[in-house]
Amino acid sequence: MNAVSYNEWVLYILIFLLGLVVGMALMAGGKWKRRYREEVRARQDLEVENKRLRAQEVEMGTLRQAAARDEARRHVDGPGPL
Repeated sequence: MNAVSYNEWVLYILIFLLGLVVGMALMAGGKWKRRYREEVRARQDLEVENKRLRAQEVEMGTLRQAAARDEARRHVDGPGPL
């Protein structure tokens, strides 16, 4: 039986580590793709929510301005008929 030299041991260890790395990469492929898709979906949902909130903000600003104009008009004209 031949004795295993130091260089062969190093080669075996490197091949083993390479196998571990490749195996982990192959096993984790679906998990990362799923997480990426979930992240994209969450970002799109947040963009839709932000767009809806911006529209509400514009509407509230318009209503606030209309109320301020109405209040200013009431102060200038005085109280209405009794």
